[in-house]
Amino acid sequence: MARWIPFTKSPPTVAVLRLSGAIGAGNRGALNDRALAPLIEKAFRKGKPVAVVLEVNSPGGSPVQSSLIGARIRRLAEEKDIPVLAFVEDVAASGGYWLAAAADEIYADESSVVGSIGVISASFGAHVFLSRQGIERRVHTAGKSKSMLDPFRPEKPEDVVRLRSMLEQIHANFINHVKARRGPKLSNEPELFTGEVWIGRQAQELGLIDGIGHMVPMLKERFGDKVRLRRYDTRRPFWQRFGASVAEDAIAAIEERAEFARFGL
Repeated sequence: MARWIPFTKSPPTVAVLRLSGAIGAGNRGALNDRALAPLIEKAFRKGKPVAVVLEVNSPGGSPVQSSLIGARIRRLAEEKDIPVLAFVEDVAASGGYWLAAAADEIYADESSVVGSIGVISASFGAHVFLSRQGIERRVHTAGKSKSMLDPFRPEKPEDVVRLRSMLEQIHANFINHVKARRGPKLSNEPELFTGEVWIGRQAQELGLIDGIGHMVPMLKERFGDKVRLRRYDTRRPFWQRFGASVAEDAIAAIEERAEFARFGL
């Protein structure tokens, strides 16, 4: 009740935005710009927070969604003149690091996995299986590149060349984002942008993070013991747990588990 008494000073409030899970459009990932937009807006606009914290625990995912989320965070941070701090839990890799880099400062645990500044494309080829089953694949297109990398047809060298060109362009965008956000903090380590990952203190030495630290004690040290945390987290509507979405959610969960498993988590 003290905060309602006139002329008394309220304790500082920090908005905590949890970014946990794979990044992807729609139900393909736990994190996407459409789902997070209302939470991000509230985090910056509600109650005049002294800072916004990003709790990051993500193995990555869609580069476009990563860019959209990161850009929204930066726009509001500059518009409201509010500092943004990121705290990495198990992992901030690939798109997860893209999100962390949207913060002004990044902190992690000594055992956190950080980095993977690269781009990946993975799929399966089923043309041999179909051939053995006597199934013929029929594809008709207008435009020679329309059926690029069809998983039910043999891989074409020219398709691989086009795919690599696309991946290199996205990789360059990722590198530019990290350099723009981390600037002179980054070391000259030649492996920095190869997709390699690092643990805690080594990530700090390379300039990928600013230090080793945990959220609550660091916020108390910076804003005082009475600092209040206002949390924002994504939650699925009750109806999505049933019906046709169950199978789709199960597939998404398996894919997300596989993304975390890439980093031994």
